Amino acid sequence: MSVTDSAPSASRRNRVGRPWVTRLTMLLFLSVAVAVVWVSNILLTERFTETTRNRAELRLALYSGSILSEVQRHSVVPLLLSRDPVLIRSLEQNEYSNTSAHLISFVEEIGAASLMLLSREGRVVAATDRQRLSELRSSEPYFVSALRSSDTVFNISQSESGVFGFTFSRRVELDNRLLGVILVEVDLARIVERWRGTSEAVFLTDSTGQIILSTEPRWRGLTEDEALERQPAPNAIQRALEATGDWAFGDPRPYFFGDDTIRLQSRISFRGWRIVSYTAYASVRERVNSVLALEIMGFALLLAGAFYVLSRRARLQSVVLQRESAELRRLNVRLQREIAERQRVEKTLEEAEQSLAQSQKLAALGEMSAAVSHELNQPLAAMKTYLAGARLLLQRRRVDEAASSFQRIDDLIERMGAITRQLKSYARKGGDALEPVDLREALKGAITMMEPQLRSSDVEITQSMPRRPVMVLADRLRLEQVVINLLRNALDAMKESDRRELDLIIAEGDEAVLSVRDSGSGIDDLETLFEPFYTTKKPGEGVGLGLAISSGIVSDLGGRLTARNSAGDGAVFEVRLPRLGDRPADADDDGSGA
Repeated sequence: MSVTDSAPSASRRNRVGRPWVTRLTMLLFLSVAVAVVWVSNILLTERFTETTRNRAELRLALYSGSILSEVQRHSVVPLLLSRDPVLIRSLEQNEYSNTSAHLISFVEEIGAASLMLLSREGRVVAATDRQRLSELRSSEPYFVSALRSSDTVFNISQSESGVFGFTFSRRVELDNRLLGVILVEVDLARIVERWRGTSEAVFLTDSTGQIILSTEPRWRGLTEDEALERQPAPNAIQRALEATGDWAFGDPRPYFFGDDTIRLQSRISFRGWRIVSYTAYASVRERVNSVLALEIMGFALLLAGAFYVLSRRARLQSVVLQRESAELRRLNVRLQREIAERQRVEKTLEEAEQSLAQSQKLAALGEMSAAVSHELNQPLAAMKTYLAGARLLLQRRRVDEAASSFQRIDDLIERMGAITRQLKSYARKGGDALEPVDLREALKGAITMMEPQLRSSDVEITQSMPRRPVMVLADRLRLEQVVINLLRNALDAMKESDRRELDLIIAEGDEAVLSVRDSGSGIDDLETLFEPFYTTKKPGEGVGLGLAISSGIVSDLGGRLTARNSAGDGAVFEVRLPRLGDRPADADDDGSGA
């Protein structure tokens, strides 16, 4: 039973402690997941931000290089065309029928927006755009500058619509004679159109800071500050960046490092131009969020797997608990049946013990019957003698002497009645009512009952008891039964001994103690001495219930029965009972032998 009970209890303790371990593990897992996501967010943001910055710087270098290359490539075209013999001959002869066709043949090869040939009066005499023929451009800056310089001149002009034009012009001479001016128009806006759709807002400024090219058309002709002040920056940048993300100045939610955009600037080694770009961090957010989403998904899968394992374990535990519960119910039913059966057995055993104790008392009466009959024969013989003497005394009219004989007869009858009363009380079952009992009187009564056996066993008895009563609360009959059992065991223990000595001692202290010490061979097994049916007697001489019954009686009286081996030969049995009252102060001990 103990093994069966301990296993479920240990399992229950494990199940009680396991939820705390599970919760702690889940909390640790979530903490690690949050820490990993946070650290990954910081590291990836730093890394992707740096990557975005590097790429923006690379693109800005490419943009500035393409502009510079385009400008430099077109800057040599006027010089080459000013030495073209066809153009010189046309200007010299004022014959321009095939000149426009000749210029058109150079447009695709040069990649210029347009080519125009102007006479020295400033009239367009040949052009790739025939609609411009015969227009007078004598007041245009590029014509005036070309007349004043012997080198190629670069000019920027702004139309009424705000569009900027970029031209290279040069004088056409023959023998230091001015014939006209060749004009090459550069289409830089075409390059800016290529920047649209990227993740930057790009614009080009001249040496004065005026925006001359921009991915946002409304910024042309303004400075950077004026462009941002003229129109709310979010709308302008959103149009400039198109689908590139939120604008830093309009988004109240900052990123982890700095603003949402980065401003980069590069100088172009041409007339003090500068190119500026605003790069959005939206791509950084998307890339970081994609990686974090994968991490979160991974942790979610792990968490889902953990919950799945825990759910399966919980289901298994539930099945185990159901089995254990069913087993415990069956065990409980068995225990209830066993308890009921044991209660019935204990009740039967108690009744058997009472019957057996009574049988022992009756058996003791049988053993004492011969000695008691001998005790009764002596008074009867004496009574017969006293009656015969009293008859003779009456016949002789000696009445006083006859009355003395009758008194002696009466004393003998009283003695016989006391013997029979003791026999009757010993044969009767004891009651449950407790009363004050003098331990000395109980010992004397037991000795009186055992006197024939003591006399026949030739035992030397030593008694030591106080002069004052030693009062205990007990049932005298049951207490005398305990003393008689101890006396009988002492006699049985000394059957084989040459020296038969029996010490009966009553002592007072915190308890009233009755000691029975014999000179037998002692006790071999003290641990099992008071167990039922334990005996060292031969078969037929005892069943081993005397000491067990005596121990139970003493326990019922609130005391205890102990046994030990004496320092010499023999054993000592002690009956310890609570005292009924305090002993008088003048009481002392006295010893007498019998």
